[in-house]
Amino acid sequence: MSNSSNLNLFTIESEKPMSPTNYSKFIDFLQKDLSISAASIDVALRHREQNPGPLPMILWQYGLVTLDQLNQIYDWLESAIV
Repeated sequence: MSNSSNLNLFTIESEKPMSPTNYSKFIDFLQKDLSISAASIDVALRHREQNPGPLPMILWQYGLVTLDQLNQIYDWLESAIV
C-alpha cells in the first residue's frame, strides 16, 4: 500500500498525482481521522485494478466509507492539493 506506484491512485479528476508526502498524509487521514482500516484500503486498491477510477469513489462504491466520509475525503483532498 505504501508503494510509490500507488501515488497516481489518489487524484481528483484531472488533477496531478499526489506527492509522496501528501500520499502519506492522505493514508493517515483515512486511517486515523476516518477509521478506515488498512485492509479496507487494500481491498479498494485491488478492486481499482479491475475497475479504474478515483480511490475515494471505489471506497464508497464497495461500502467501505459512508457518503459523509466520502464528502470528508474530497474536502480533505481539495485542501491538500491546493
